[in-house]
Amino acid sequence: MNIQATNLHFSFGNDEILRDINFEMTEPKIYGLLGRNGTGKTTLLSLLGSFREPTSGKILIDGEQPFENARIMQNVTFMYDKDYTGETDSPSTIVKYMDRYRPNFDVEYAHSLLKKFKLEGKKAVSKLSKGKQSAFNVVIGLASRSPITIFDEVYLGMDAPARDLFYKELLQDQELHPRIIILSTHLVSEMEYLFDEVIIIKDGKILLHEPNERLVSYGATVVGSKQKVNEFALGKNVIHEEQLGDTRSITVFGELSATDRAFAKELGLDFAPVSLHNLFIHLTEEGN
Repeated sequence: MNIQATNLHFSFGNDEILRDINFEMTEPKIYGLLGRNGTGKTTLLSLLGSFREPTSGKILIDGEQPFENARIMQNVTFMYDKDYTGETDSPSTIVKYMDRYRPNFDVEYAHSLLKKFKLEGKKAVSKLSKGKQSAFNVVIGLASRSPITIFDEVYLGMDAPARDLFYKELLQDQELHPRIIILSTHLVSEMEYLFDEVIIIKDGKILLHEPNERLVSYGATVVGSKQKVNEFALGKNVIHEEQLGDTRSITVFGELSATDRAFAKELGLDFAPVSLHNLFIHLTEEGN
């Protein structure tokens, strides 16, 4: 399956949440969706999950509009921070019947995940801790094996070992059963190694959509004397800067040529790559 968004807008009352969103997801990859709070990430994912309709523009999944489309909805799993109040069944009971609603759901795999996440007891989902409920969301999302699987900050409340188990299972199952997986997260430094492609949203618009490897190669931190750093910075896209005495540090964003790198060396500047985590912070800072 594939996803295509064209001139997508979404408004809630007088508030325009998403503006002129355009992107395609055509390959079975893990896509990282990043953005600060309130930038429209969850709204975009809810449109993909058929929870809402666009105000204008289009979202097409497999060439069809997903909203109230039974065929498409069966093949998209959207896992988010759910409220399980009133859910009296245990995780084991729920997964036993999930294949009735999800054509690709693997009940055997789901039970193996319940065991790994220590969710095999008879306790109702509503009585589980926040972390255990999040782990249950992970189980449903992974075992669904839907052609499009969306995890919207499902790690909330999970401790570090549980999150690490999630990441390992995600990579292993993606290798065995490739599909489009979208991860929305604030834990960029912890999860960046998972992403094949990265989409960053800022102020309701897509700031960039790039393969992860290419994106991190665009950023560099340059440190040295103020005068020489300023000389190097001419014509560059400086997205962050710091200064202590005569020492200046800048983060530049954009493709740097071999000539640029040689020039930095000639000036005696320290030159280092920038992590996706820091790029995300600097690119989404106010004023950038």
